[in-house]
Amino acid sequence: MPERYRLAVLLVVAASCLGLAACRPAPRVHFFAEGQPKTLDEWGVLRIEDGKLRLNEGVVPYDLNTPLFSDYAHKLRTVWMPAGTSAAYQPEQSFDFPVGTILSKTFYYPLPAGTAWDGRSVARTPPSQSSLEGEALDLSKVRLIETRLLVHRAEGWVALPYVWNEAQTEATLKRTGELVALELVGADGARETADYQVPDQNQCGGCHITDNKSRKLLPIGPKARHLNRDFDYAGGRENQLAHLARVGYLAGVPANPPRLVDAMDATAPLEARARAYLDVNCGHCHSATGPAITSGLWLDAGTQDRLKLGFCKQPIAAGKGTGNRLHDIEPGNAAASIFEFRMDSDDPAIMMPELGRSVVHREGVQVIRDWINAQPGSCEVAAGKSVNMLPVR
Repeated sequence: MPERYRLAVLLVVAASCLGLAACRPAPRVHFFAEGQPKTLDEWGVLRIEDGKLRLNEGVVPYDLNTPLFSDYAHKLRTVWMPAGTSAAYQPEQSFDFPVGTILSKTFYYPLPAGTAWDGRSVARTPPSQSSLEGEALDLSKVRLIETRLLVHRAEGWVALPYVWNEAQTEATLKRTGELVALELVGADGARETADYQVPDQNQCGGCHITDNKSRKLLPIGPKARHLNRDFDYAGGRENQLAHLARVGYLAGVPANPPRLVDAMDATAPLEARARAYLDVNCGHCHSATGPAITSGLWLDAGTQDRLKLGFCKQPIAAGKGTGNRLHDIEPGNAAASIFEFRMDSDDPAIMMPELGRSVVHREGVQVIRDWINAQPGSCEVAAGKSVNMLPVR
């Protein structure tokens, strides 16, 4: 191409880029091996551009088959890893992520249809519904609350909570957490107060310390059984495990990885829905290694022992949390089960899970209620002992 034509083309391109964000290179992700940056922007994982929250280069979004319930908040989850590194596949535990990995989770709410942000009102919609449009969130349609980072440093994982400002232009580090007063608005116009709690750094360990011996923070969500599903990426729909492997973020994916169902999918078997819900909401604590190991109640996906799952099991120590009920699960009778009593409460001294919510997940409680009511057998109490009376199979 003659020099004068080449220069002319460059001038046209430069002129067309004036004032257009699309012509500016996206900021690069910056991994901090130490310290606690004051703003989320310093990490370079997300950016605000053209009224939207966007992902920067190399940041990959993902979702879970069944999301953990957090006062009906929706979540934009992402993962970023240093160039040339990848996570190692593990069949049951969270993937083994390399040092330098940054996991982010942005909590947000859709706004009630046809309304602008009034400082309090947000829509109460199924948390599994995404508001992503081409891997971006339109800030005129959602309210950003917080973005939590889980950063893998040489000494282990570190949790950092960042809270978004009123203008949705910046998120700042809040090590001591924050209380955000919201009002959940249902499709029928019904309103419910929600005191959304941004956890402090110590409270993060309440869920992320999944090994009671090591007492180290670990990721919860990015496990094969949660991520084995399709996702609508900007480049098209693809299975998440296959996508992570294709972009070099995951190695060792087998031909048939495990998969849990969406607990809110009414077409899936009730047993599978209930176990998926309990696994993601309770199993990281109630397991053979979790902080609630001494309770004898194990609710992770791998547990099959019915007594450990709570059937005809008397609580070890629950205080007023029993509601004067005898067993964690009374087969065929959810109303007589401690499970339903604690899940259906918003009293901090009673409710389970005890962190991460201030309101009751009505739809989740209904799944567990239906599951318990569908269970065969009965519990016989004699001489102060509970006996699991189940049909012989």
